[in-house]
Amino acid sequence: MFNNKGLKIIFLILLISNLCFATNCKEFPLFQNQISFGLNIAKDATPAVLSKLLKVDKNISSEIKFEKGTYHFYPDKGYESFEYISNHCDLMVVSAFPIDGFKNLTIDGQGSTFIFHGVIIPFLVKNSDNITVKNVTIDWNESFHSEGLIVANNSKDKTFDMQISNTYPYEIRNNQLYFIKEYYEHTFGQNILFDPKRKAIAYNTSAYTAVSTKKRNSVKNNLDKIKYKYEFDLRAPEFKYIGFETNLVVKELKPGLVRVFGHKKKMPPVGLILSMKGEQGFNRVAPAFRVTHTNGFNGKNVNIHHAGGMGIIAENSSDIILDSFNITPSQGRMVSTTADATHFVGCRGKLVLKNSTFNNQLDDAMNVHGTYQKVIDILGNNKIGVRMMHHQQKGFVIGQTNDTIGLVRLEDSFFPYSKLTIKNTEYISSRYQIISFNENLPKNLKEGDLIENLDAYPDLLVKNCKIGSNRARGLLISNPVKTIIEDNFFNTEMEAILIPVESGHWFESGNAANVIIRNNVFQDCLHGGGNKGVIRFATDDNNENIAFKNIEITNNTFNQFDNLIMQITNTDGLIFSGNNIKNSGTFPMLNEENPAIKVNTSKHIIFQKNIYNGKAKIKLQSDGAVPNLKFK
Repeated sequence: MFNNKGLKIIFLILLISNLCFATNCKEFPLFQNQISFGLNIAKDATPAVLSKLLKVDKNISSEIKFEKGTYHFYPDKGYESFEYISNHCDLMVVSAFPIDGFKNLTIDGQGSTFIFHGVIIPFLVKNSDNITVKNVTIDWNESFHSEGLIVANNSKDKTFDMQISNTYPYEIRNNQLYFIKEYYEHTFGQNILFDPKRKAIAYNTSAYTAVSTKKRNSVKNNLDKIKYKYEFDLRAPEFKYIGFETNLVVKELKPGLVRVFGHKKKMPPVGLILSMKGEQGFNRVAPAFRVTHTNGFNGKNVNIHHAGGMGIIAENSSDIILDSFNITPSQGRMVSTTADATHFVGCRGKLVLKNSTFNNQLDDAMNVHGTYQKVIDILGNNKIGVRMMHHQQKGFVIGQTNDTIGLVRLEDSFFPYSKLTIKNTEYISSRYQIISFNENLPKNLKEGDLIENLDAYPDLLVKNCKIGSNRARGLLISNPVKTIIEDNFFNTEMEAILIPVESGHWFESGNAANVIIRNNVFQDCLHGGGNKGVIRFATDDNNENIAFKNIEITNNTFNQFDNLIMQITNTDGLIFSGNNIKNSGTFPMLNEENPAIKVNTSKHIIFQKNIYNGKAKIKLQSDGAVPNLKFK
């Protein structure tokens, strides 16, 4: 028999369990539906997974488990949909896991490897809540890039020879090299050198690459008579070949050995590996994860060895946690993902990246930003028409009802001159939308001004991650809310941390405020040849307006082969304290004339308690905007 105390305890346990279920408790999920898959579907798991997934009640908590093993996924029987994906190609795609409108879904690979074939998006997550993917490795049978070993070069004749292994089938059409994959092909296109001994981007690759694939053509007639009523993007795929012709000629010397003619830079050194991934605007077709309009996404113990684009691209979503979410190459490849490891556009709430490794991807480890969209029509007291400016922003909706929109005129300020809240958005086309506001438009609004969503930035944490051996930057962050970057290791080809306002090319919105960079190690960054700071603050606009506020850079170690550690511009309030700077001697210096730190158009900058054992003749170079500024 239970006494009253015992009954009360039982009642309390039941009450807590019910509350946990009602509030979607993430620590102890109660799955109402469980689905298991065995290795009997491994030869092509796509149809079996889809048949179950499309019948699941999306409104109950569900778990999908896989018996540990290797599963192949082909696109032929995948779920088809047209997708506008930020910073990727817009195209009809198929997915093996189309997760649309689900609540409380967990997919547990239990240590399995999922191998994908061709143009397929493994996980397409849309309009969902509380989605978890864990304990799985993702790879592609054939990569979306190709690699060739440099075996000879001739500076006089401007040629180099490249050995291409059987891993990368190819053909030559009209003297042009095409790599043939399952369901996909690509040209020479974007390319960069890797050092196979270090398994990283080659030292000073910028002296040799990118290999010159095109040149301006010499024959054109009446092109100047073509007029466009509205602004257009010359970088878009439909325009990018106008005015150019092929520069390279490729000849096969024998099967697997080709000679490349016409390169304009220095000839690539023998022994290095050239990575090629096709033309920009056509070569981002299959990210591993696409997450959009989703609240709550968790990636735990996920390994991504390859993707034809980014490891994860998330848009207009909230509360994303990636823990042990690793991007590393496999199968002897130099390259993991062919674009960013992780990328977040217009995301809010908590954004956490921790305990992860990002190696050998062909772009940044992380990019966080919003979007600038241009006001092209003033349609009434409270209504405007806006245009998506970059061709890879097409289809992006800037906000939802009652989001706060900032009106920005960058020649005057990087911060909004007025704020409005969204009443509704009319989606007219992928490039043009009409936004109505709850308030009247300010009288000083002009066509050509920009808008950004002030509510669509996250509380960001990047902790205990290893980032390196990749092309481009480590972290590219435009976040005015809060950012903490701590206990990480960086070894990047370009800047380790770039904090920009990118208003002129990518139209990626967001300045930066409340940024803490502490207890990190920066090892030989910028080894690709760029003359920039390991940490850099930068704006596209050539003005002295403040863009960055309240920055702390403390207790970091900079072990660099070159001089320039940091570039500070357009900043109000920065403390650089307790940092240790030394010269590694790993590579020869590329820019011996540089100081250790450059400060321009900034104020309230403080240096204190730092240790400098580098080789720069000048530690601190300033434009004088901060009187008596000294490195201490």
